[in-house]
Amino acid sequence: MDKKNYEIMHINKVVAKIDYIGRCKIYAPDFLPYNLYLEEDEDIETLVNNITNFYYWCATRVLTLDRKYAKEILNSIGMKQAVTDKDRAKIALTYRCASLTDVFWVREEGEKVSFEEINLYENHLSDIFIDIALRGKQYTVDSTSLARDLSTNGCFPKAWKRKNKGFVLLKDGDKDAVERELLASKICQCFDVPQVIYEEGYFDGEKVTVSENFTSKEYSIASMETLEIYLQNQDIKPKEYILKIDSYNYYMMNIIDYLVGNTDRHWGNWGVLVDNSNNQPICLHKLMDFNQSFQSYDSIEGANCQTTFGVRMTQKEGALEAVRNIGLNQIKPIEENLFNSLPQYYEMFKNRINILL
Repeated sequence: MDKKNYEIMHINKVVAKIDYIGRCKIYAPDFLPYNLYLEEDEDIETLVNNITNFYYWCATRVLTLDRKYAKEILNSIGMKQAVTDKDRAKIALTYRCASLTDVFWVREEGEKVSFEEINLYENHLSDIFIDIALRGKQYTVDSTSLARDLSTNGCFPKAWKRKNKGFVLLKDGDKDAVERELLASKICQCFDVPQVIYEEGYFDGEKVTVSENFTSKEYSIASMETLEIYLQNQDIKPKEYILKIDSYNYYMMNIIDYLVGNTDRHWGNWGVLVDNSNNQPICLHKLMDFNQSFQSYDSIEGANCQTTFGVRMTQKEGALEAVRNIGLNQIKPIEENLFNSLPQYYEMFKNRINILL
């Protein structure tokens, strides 16, 4: 941290302060990030833990090296390839850890800068980032303006693009991954569940999926991975908590994932919608991320259900449990012509939905 002291911000509220040796002061504990645990004690172990936790939190706000083109992006902003939490934290701190998923950020102690000046909802990003993120192109660009976009996680090439007053997310990969996500999104739209809509688009002559950003200055999202850290620190059982705040959308997630054979419902791509006025979860956020769909279509059982909080069951079992609790909630018929781009998946889909009827 180069002997700098930092303030952790929620919009314009200073929620905590940490210095370069790990001493911290917590001003608003209810407004801390869910996955940032700090203590005010000054024994050696606590100081080390505080620094480690701060580095980790900052690191989660920048891309990881398994992201395609990560090395090219880091090279393009003139920074070394980040392999540790400390390296990634340094990258995130160059753009004050700003993100499009929430309203947390970091500033140096005493720095006179506000959320209105640095947040990504109101401040333009460099369009050149899109070329680098989606195609791995090398450019020499201003470090800060580019690096602010490096907060989208995942293993497929993706980039945020400003559109009118908001942002859209462009996702690439290979042609099959794009087609799978488009088909899964069409199927999902036949059910009564809040969801991110994925539509067909083009970038650099190749097909991509395009989806609207649904966070804002008023509402953030926190992944289940992030929320679990908070719940564990509060001695709250995660499954009981999720079923209490939004059992309907939890069960619908398991139904949809079984029907479309989604094998990528890890704890980083589902979670909660957070009210920024009090930093409290409202419900599960919109269902999203379908480019790994139809990957468990080799059997009627599907893959292991990833959202069962340690209870081992197949996707089929998870979906049947969900239907028993809330019903199927289909709102539109699903015709065979919906599968024109990927006809090989229709028979298995038909078999799976018949099981749930």
